[in-house]
Amino acid sequence: MATGTGNREPQSFERRADERGSGGFSSETVTTLAIFGLCVLLLLASRFISPAFGSLSHLQTILILSSFLIVAGFGQGMVIMTGGLDLSIASIITLGGVACTTLGHMGSLMAIPLALVICAGVGLVSGFGVAKLRIPPFIMTMAMGVIVYSACLGYTKGSPWGSAPEAAITLMKSDLLGLPLAVYFVVAFALFGWFLQKRTSFGRRVQAVGSNARAAQLAGVRAARVTMLVYAASAASAGLVGVMLAGYADGATLRMGESYLLTSIAAVVIGGSSILGGAGTFLGTVGGAILLTTLGTIIQSLGVDEGWRTIIEGMIIVIALLLLRDQLYTKIRMMTSALPGR
Repeated sequence: MATGTGNREPQSFERRADERGSGGFSSETVTTLAIFGLCVLLLLASRFISPAFGSLSHLQTILILSSFLIVAGFGQGMVIMTGGLDLSIASIITLGGVACTTLGHMGSLMAIPLALVICAGVGLVSGFGVAKLRIPPFIMTMAMGVIVYSACLGYTKGSPWGSAPEAAITLMKSDLLGLPLAVYFVVAFALFGWFLQKRTSFGRRVQAVGSNARAAQLAGVRAARVTMLVYAASAASAGLVGVMLAGYADGATLRMGESYLLTSIAAVVIGGSSILGGAGTFLGTVGGAILLTTLGTIIQSLGVDEGWRTIIEGMIIVIALLLLRDQLYTKIRMMTSALPGR
C-alpha cells in the first residue's frame, strides 16, 4: 500500500502545480508583464536624454549587456526558488572566465566544456553542504565563494593570462542576419529557462522543494538530489557568464564577477520570485535583468558619480521590491474583496 501511494503522489503533486498556473492571470504573469512594460516606458523616456536611446542599436546594446545578468539570474533564480541563496556567483563567474582563458589553447570544444564542468563541480559541493550537511545556504555559498576566489588568486598570482576561446568571442561579437549573435542567444536562453522551469518535471520538483521540502519529500520528490542539482546548475550558469564576459572583453580579470552578485538577486526578486522560495518565473527574471541594465545605462549617461549612481540604483531596487512583492498582491486582493458590493 505504501508503495502504491509513493508512486501516485509525485504525479498528483506535479498535476496540482500545473493546475495552479492554468486559471486566469497569476501574480507571476502580472509581474512579468509589468516589468516588461516598465522597460518600454524607460526606453521611451530615455529618448529625452539622448535621441540615440531607444534606437535599434541601443536596444541591441542593452540586450547584449543584459545577457550576462540574464544567465546569472537563471541559476540564482533556481536557487532562490528552493529557498536558498547563492553568494558564490561572483567568484564562480571569475572561475569560469579564468578557466576558459587559461585553457583557451586547447580550443573551444575543450576549454568551454571543461570550464563549465569545473564550475558545476563547485556548485555540486555547495549543494551537498546545503542538502546533506544542513549548512545554511548563505554560509555554505559564501564560504565556497571565498575558497574559489582565493584559488583563482593563487593560481593566477593576481594576473590572469590567456585569451578567450574563439567560440566565446564569436558569440559575443559576431552578427547573424544583421543582428548580434548574442541577441539570438538571449532569446533562446530565455525560452530554454522558461521551458525548464515551467514545463519539465525537474522544474516542478524545484518549485515543490521550495514550497515545502518536507511535503515534497513525502510525495516522492528527492529533495536533496534536486537541491544539489540546482546549485550545480547555478554554478554552471555563473561559469557560462564568465565565459561570455571573457569573450566580450577577450580576457579575464579577478573582479569580473563582482557586479553580478547583488544584481542577480535583485533581478530575480524584481522579476516576481519570492525570496522565501516556491514561486517565481524565469521570464520575470529576464525582464528584471533588462530593467536593471536599462536603468544602469540611463544613469551612466547622465554622468552621475559612481557613489550617487549606486545609491540611486539601490533606491530604485528597494522601491521595485516593495511594489512587486507577493504580499502586496495579497493585500490588494483583500482590500478589493472588502469593498461594498463585492
